[in-house]
Amino acid sequence: MALFFDFPFHLDGRGRSAETDEDEHIRDLIIQVLFTNPGERVNRADFGCGLKQLVFMPNSEALATATQFLIQGALQRWLESVIQVESVTVEAVDSELRVSLVYSKRSGGGLRREVFTPGGVV
Repeated sequence: MALFFDFPFHLDGRGRSAETDEDEHIRDLIIQVLFTNPGERVNRADFGCGLKQLVFMPNSEALATATQFLIQGALQRWLESVIQVESVTVEAVDSELRVSLVYSKRSGGGLRREVFTPGGVV
């Protein structure tokens, strides 16, 4: 079983670099793509899709639709070799924008479902 450094980087209870398994590592990669604002990374200025910025946008169906295409494109661009995106659904529910992602790992395994909001991970 392969182990990866956990994100965000931190030390575990033994004072060593914290590690995680492949499933959690892939989830961490998705979080990085979703919540990194374009221009935030010095040597990769176009990385990310900026979901955090949407916290301050007026919530609407138009925003949900635009966000769905933004997320789908960013995940396909940056994580194409790691995951197969099956579906991205973005819903404007009251004052919250809810992102549901269904994907499968390229290395094998079944479908996985994750839910995110611009304010954080659900």
